[in-house]
Amino acid sequence: MNAEFFDALEALEKEKGIPEGHLAEKIANAITIAVKHNYKTGDNTIVDLDPQKRVFRVALRKTVSEAVENPQMEIYLEEAKAIDPHVEIGDTVDVELDTRKFGRIAAQTAKHVIRQGIREVEREIIKDESMSRQHEMVTANISRVDSLTGSAYLDIGRAEAVMPANEQIPGEQLREGQMVKVYVVEVKNGEKGVRTLVSRTHPGMIRRLFELEVPEIYDGTVEIMGIAREPGSRTKVSVDSKNPDVDAIGSCIGPKGSRVGNIVEELHGEKIDLIPFAQDMGQYIAAALAPATVVDVTTEEKERRARVVVPDDQLSLAIGNRGQNVRLAAKLTGWRIDIRPESGADEETMASRQTNMAVAFEAAETEPEDVE
Repeated sequence: MNAEFFDALEALEKEKGIPEGHLAEKIANAITIAVKHNYKTGDNTIVDLDPQKRVFRVALRKTVSEAVENPQMEIYLEEAKAIDPHVEIGDTVDVELDTRKFGRIAAQTAKHVIRQGIREVEREIIKDESMSRQHEMVTANISRVDSLTGSAYLDIGRAEAVMPANEQIPGEQLREGQMVKVYVVEVKNGEKGVRTLVSRTHPGMIRRLFELEVPEIYDGTVEIMGIAREPGSRTKVSVDSKNPDVDAIGSCIGPKGSRVGNIVEELHGEKIDLIPFAQDMGQYIAAALAPATVVDVTTEEKERRARVVVPDDQLSLAIGNRGQNVRLAAKLTGWRIDIRPESGADEETMASRQTNMAVAFEAAETEPEDVE
């Protein structure tokens, strides 16, 4: 009986992909509940289930008594001595139950609780696997795309993850069966199971892609100091080297631009500006406005505001299309940025630039993005 039971248990674990022995505790608890229910017992129920020793025994621990009032809890001395000749009044003995008989009596109860236990184990494994992937980048298979909401559902190991339309790169066409890299934003364990939210727009994905492509970032020699991203369009990444002999920008670019090129390809052409980090805020802001050239930067520490002077022919480049360049620079540095032309434009000219200036100020209000 025991051999058959453990053979079936091993087969069940393999079928469900559950680690060996992981179900033993759940099944022991299920059997305990079934025994208590059918024999009307209490804490004197003993269930010993050891997969390694292949031992399975069920017993009732009874107190030896002269007068038996509760047969499920007590046993006469004469009956107890048949089990253990050395027992005395007040001692306890384990009365073994026939597991085959028990199986017939409590099959339905045990089966229900065991199934519930298996589902719990599966949920726990899925939860643990999903939690271990939180804030990591994984390659997942798209199982389906909702034509109404645009949400994509992906298989990540045992778990299913959802990528809402607003977490997808604008213009990217996802299709069923496609393998894509995604960033695991959040894993929640609710009543209906584990819910995993993934993204291709989160700045954390940029960090993980650089860690994948740039060994110096992965080992900590080069550090990503900040990321500002407008998915599908442009991203600014500031980097710093912990080793004076290692060029942070060069490491990220790679031989013939291969490293950053691979990242751009994964993001379907999203432009990436690599910015050298600097402790001096004026120098950092000037670098963040690349590819524009900066003549001068005046900073106001209390207000976290910078006034930047650029050559007249660089003004549009510094501001960027619809203010994108200065907006990303503001997100990256966390400072408000006011850009002025080098010619010292008069009030009328400055007034004509008011719209562009407003874009710069609004962008600067946004805090630097979390990229952990």
